[in-house]
Amino acid sequence: MKFSFSAFIKGQRSRRAPVTTADLSGKTILVVGANAGLGFEATKHFATMKPGRLILACRSETRGQEALEKLRAEINCTTAELWILDLADFGSVQSFADKFEREGGRLDIILANAATILPKYQPTRQGWETCLQVNCLSMPLLALLLLPHMVKTAEQYGTVPRIVVVASEVHHWASIERRVVEGPNILGTLGSKEYCTSKAMGTRYFLTKLLNIMFVRAMNKHLSTTAPIVVNAVNPGYCYSNIRTTFSGFQALIDSLMERAIALPTEIGSRQLVWAALGMENKPLGLKGEYISLEKVEEVSDYILSPEGATVQERIWTELVQILTKAERVSEVVNVHL
Repeated sequence: MKFSFSAFIKGQRSRRAPVTTADLSGKTILVVGANAGLGFEATKHFATMKPGRLILACRSETRGQEALEKLRAEINCTTAELWILDLADFGSVQSFADKFEREGGRLDIILANAATILPKYQPTRQGWETCLQVNCLSMPLLALLLLPHMVKTAEQYGTVPRIVVVASEVHHWASIERRVVEGPNILGTLGSKEYCTSKAMGTRYFLTKLLNIMFVRAMNKHLSTTAPIVVNAVNPGYCYSNIRTTFSGFQALIDSLMERAIALPTEIGSRQLVWAALGMENKPLGLKGEYISLEKVEEVSDYILSPEGATVQERIWTELVQILTKAERVSEVVNVHL
């Protein structure tokens, strides 16, 4: 589907429905990036639905604690708790999963909301470009490590757990350069210092959203048919957000003008995340592998749907699994569930 700038503006001005609600009694909800922005607003919505357990996964203990205290004060949610998770470090993801192995138990929803935008190349401890690792490597690692808990939850409680990845309509304006595709290692190239020039970093966020949707579609394709797990991607729309605080100069000026003209309040954007996690309650499997926008399934970009996109998606999935199987237990998860 061709996605024009006029279609983007039309979407921003579309009427938004009230937040979707459900009874979350006894259920465990995990929100990654829960201390601010869309993540915090979605967490607030979940907190009003009496969740059995609401886990706020945050990088900063200080900001996470502030969010937790604010949540308790505003919503009086007594089942919320803070867990530390730094997606810029695979070790932190592994530690988080180890903690869940010991203390987690049931897991019904993962809202994979955290993302970052950086203007320049910055490597992580593992040597990947930070945006790529945070947005596209660590989140799949977390999903794979926690997948057995979701499968077990489905079996024990007869439910359909969901993994919701926050994507964006900007994926329509992204593709992967042919010189990268023609090389032997797509992710390795995209995450390298040599590739991450100022020009490449200028469109890095768009690219990571494309990769997010490819991950959702690939994971859904490879999931065992016996595992009733919904993995989907959701577009919250263009909202007021602190994710763009790294912008400077002309880019910051344009973003500021756009915010004033068309940006949605963060709470309104968060309703889309909640719908992806709770919507179509009677037919949840209808959302498997789908891209959601304005509370309905939408077609993804022409690039993803093209023969080249399908080939690239499968190659990236294979590379991703090879990268992530270096972490403990991932090989077992892949062999059993994928």
